[in-house]
Amino acid sequence: MHFHVVTLFPEVCKAYTDASILGRAQKGKGKAKKITVSYYNPRDYTKDKHRKVDDRPYGGGPGMVMYAEPILKAVEKAVGKNKSTRKPKVLIMSPRGTLFDQHYAKKLAKSYKDVVLIAGHYEGIDARVKKILKAEEVSVGPYVLTGGELPALSIIDAVARNIAGVLGKGESLEDTRAASGEMYTRPEMLTYKGKKYRIPKILLTGHHKNIEQWRQKRSLSQDGG
Repeated sequence: MHFHVVTLFPEVCKAYTDASILGRAQKGKGKAKKITVSYYNPRDYTKDKHRKVDDRPYGGGPGMVMYAEPILKAVEKAVGKNKSTRKPKVLIMSPRGTLFDQHYAKKLAKSYKDVVLIAGHYEGIDARVKKILKAEEVSVGPYVLTGGELPALSIIDAVARNIAGVLGKGESLEDTRAASGEMYTRPEMLTYKGKKYRIPKILLTGHHKNIEQWRQKRSLSQDGG
């Protein structure tokens, strides 16, 4: 899987994708390399010496809107010479887009070899980008962020975890329990500010089936189920 991120702040994103599980997944050669993450800064595709990427919106309104052309050129640089039989999936980070969830993450991991993530900034990007690229707007939640970098990183992380070989055996186990309720580790008895907090006794029984059932019940109760 090759992730192509169009962003004004590649150094911020790269610090995250080069670390931990995502960082390890990018190392090695051939099949050992599970994912690739590349960055494209729209400022590198501008025409003026000031590398300007935005302007006032037509029709008035607050803030600035990012130009279409630098973004389009960045995407062309990313996948313009793509030889894969599968067309790349182009996503625009937007609070009004399709809600991204685990099902969506699995679908991307299974169906695409190249995913382009466009992280807008300011008041957003020129709407013609979506039309020209036949892109899909995607949201990670019903709230507005300063830019699309955090949503893009969330999507990369969630999709990568569903690619075979990215997670180790222990991490895979962790992934299957993402919504399984409360988890505890050592010590068995935690003393904090004079109060003692003991782990639930069932976790010490060694009866794995009962423990899993307990975790599922705890998960449902926390979700309001």
